[in-house]
Amino acid sequence: MSLSLFSVQDKVALVTGSGQGIGLAIAEGLSEAGAHVVLNGRDRGKLEAAQKEIAAAGRKVSIAAFDVTDQAAVEAGVAAVEAEAGPIDILVNNAGMQKRGAFTEFPAEDWHQVMATNLHSVFYVTQAVTRRMVPRKRGKVVNIGSVMSELGRSTIVPYTASKGAVKLMTRGLAAELGKHNIQINAIGPGYFATEINKALLADEAFTAWVASRTPAGRWGETKELVGAAIFLSSAASDYVNGHLLMVDGGMTAVV
Repeated sequence: MSLSLFSVQDKVALVTGSGQGIGLAIAEGLSEAGAHVVLNGRDRGKLEAAQKEIAAAGRKVSIAAFDVTDQAAVEAGVAAVEAEAGPIDILVNNAGMQKRGAFTEFPAEDWHQVMATNLHSVFYVTQAVTRRMVPRKRGKVVNIGSVMSELGRSTIVPYTASKGAVKLMTRGLAAELGKHNIQINAIGPGYFATEINKALLADEAFTAWVASRTPAGRWGETKELVGAAIFLSSAASDYVNGHLLMVDGGMTAVV
């Protein structure tokens, strides 16, 4: 009985930004747990490579290549997913980006790009999906926040602002949509070894800082996010709403 609470068997899960990195790891984890995963991103080549890998394991997987920063494309894309794969049971808002630079010199166009990718996309996709979940009176939304939803660090003010907003959007959505049996929660990853962090991983001084700042003493591996994603996507979290679950090796728990 207790294990069945974590089942996502035959659920349709749309995962944005799932051509690589954290999004792909979560998509693979959900598919391994029995979900029909719909991969989203703008790079069709990456999506097709990921689809081939998941399908080779005998799992259900589809592709939905649309730009999550384009509201019209999102609405059309979500409608197509529901027509082809079925009603979306699980949405994982993972698409994100990072741009670093001194705040006083940070280009406005880069600020808007970070906000469009990390924040506006969560609004567009969640609105399109939950608009369909409400009449069905069920659904799970998992937003990908960050340790930067809680902390600040030099040269990444726009990223921190966007992820802080995702945290509060998660709470606001929980307050509004909970009455429809829709649970909206978030995961706050710490420092994970992904393609987007290659330069930081190669920086010995920075890697030493991550190890010293994190009780676990190391970078995280993307597979370590799968358990949290399955929990927040399954019946095991039916009475969890508006929560930011930190998966950060303890970084935000210490001074």
